Order: sequence, then C-alpha cells, then structure tokens
Amino acid sequence: MTEIASPHIFSPRIMVLGVQPGTPPFRIVEIDGQVVGAARAVIDVLTAAAAFGIRVHDLDDPEVVRWVGGDKFTWTMH
Repeated sequence: MTEIASPHIFSPRIMVLGVQPGTPPFRIVEIDGQVVGAARAVIDVLTAAAAFGIRVHDLDDPEVVRWVGGDKFTWTMH
C-alpha cells in the first residue's frame, strides 16, 4: 500500500505585519489570527507573545514568527 504524504502547511501563531507610518513608525502584531496591538520594537513583540503564554526562543524561526514586509530589524519606513 502506498501512503500519500500530505504537505504540512503551518501558520505561525505570531505574525508581525509591515511597518506603518506613525511617530514613531510601528508594526501590527497578530497572535492566532487576532490583532493584539502595535509594536515599535522587538521587545513589544516578545511582550505580546508572553501575554498569550507563548515563549519565543528564536525570532528567526518561521514556524514561530512570520515577519511581513521586513524582518526583526525593520522598524522604519523605507
């Protein structure tokens, strides 16, 4: 019997959207598909995650955090 492997499509619990204009600029943070707030630095993302009981050990792990429109170092408009 041949087994067919189904592709695993993951969706990380944390999504950090692109930089938005503001003083200072900010990024929207979603957790489990819900907007939970704005982040102006990486610490804000970690604080939001902790509030939902998520321990982030690697901000570069795409199974944990998806960075849209930049990475963990992108906090200003281009």
